Amino acid sequence: MTSREHEEYRSLRATIRERGTARAWLFVVGFAAWAGLTVATAALAAFPVATLLPLLVLAATFEAVFSLHTGVERLGRYIQVFHEGESDRGWEHHVMAYGRASIAGSDPLFTPYFLMATVFNFVPVLVAGAVAIEYSVVGAIHALVIVRLFVARRQASRQRAIELQRFEQLKAQSSRAPLPT
Repeated sequence: MTSREHEEYRSLRATIRERGTARAWLFVVGFAAWAGLTVATAALAAFPVATLLPLLVLAATFEAVFSLHTGVERLGRYIQVFHEGESDRGWEHHVMAYGRASIAGSDPLFTPYFLMATVFNFVPVLVAGAVAIEYSVVGAIHALVIVRLFVARRQASRQRAIELQRFEQLKAQSSRAPLPT
């Protein structure tokens, strides 16, 4: 490994570490903001549509967590293909093998918590005595957030294999490309 490759590897590993930490803190801070807005909405607003502000914060927090997670996974696959050879399988190879064999574990997207929070976010609509149109509109928006949670979780579960294959293709193409003269 050249000094440039070693520095790239170290930088990528540092980025993975920092983004992993940022993802957890973002989850905690985003949930705190959502909880505060939910309590304020339930206490101060009599309109069911007011639940959409905390829902927006919740959805934005999820999207940021999802973005950080997918970025970290992508960096991991890059390291796996371009920095870990077949003879020196390292950390990324072992993590991917462990993930395939694991039947239980934590959800890196915190999906169950976002799902529960989305359901709880709808409770003030029920308490406010909404009319049918409010139930329909506000309920549909909450349902869209729930669908997004499941779609993102499904995408994340397939990401490793798809990106590993794509990076392997890119590596094969770059090794076949003629050198500039």
